[in-house]
Amino acid sequence: MKSTMKLLIISFIITNLTSVVTAQTDLAENLKVFQPFIGKTWKGEFKNSTKEKPIIDVARWERALNGQAIRALHSINNGEYGGESIIFWDNEKKSLAYYYFTTAGFFTNGTMTVENGKYISHEYVKGNQGGITEVKGTGEVTADGKMITTSQYLKDGKWVDGHAATYVEDATAQVVFK
Repeated sequence: MKSTMKLLIISFIITNLTSVVTAQTDLAENLKVFQPFIGKTWKGEFKNSTKEKPIIDVARWERALNGQAIRALHSINNGEYGGESIIFWDNEKKSLAYYYFTTAGFFTNGTMTVENGKYISHEYVKGNQGGITEVKGTGEVTADGKMITTSQYLKDGKWVDGHAATYVEDATAQVVFK
């Protein structure tokens, strides 16, 4: 009898722990395409980085608001610059939408689509002092587990290449804000 009771208790605990873990990792249906990014810290080097002036970005993607949003934090060069994005499904627009807030004092808002596992974003910039008014970007997790991002900026009325970076998962990396 005691062994049967122990077995029932263990079974009950395992079932409940599994339910808690599932609840804490579940995303809203329209956000599930981002599952490969979630719960990971990524460290990457920008393509225009040099030995003399390295540009290292650390990004952390997290489930937020009970799975109704995604929170993505990043910092460049240990907090020289950074930002936080909140990605969510906008029912009114029937689209993925997001806000991005920066340590430089400007913010953006935009929309995303996802095609073949790659997100494609278009955002409008508010308050940038460098003449950038729009940004287009892409991001994906490749079959070998790397995250690749690219961007273009509308600066002074002309589209110019922005950043490009390749990231690897790095559980020891930290997003730093000063």
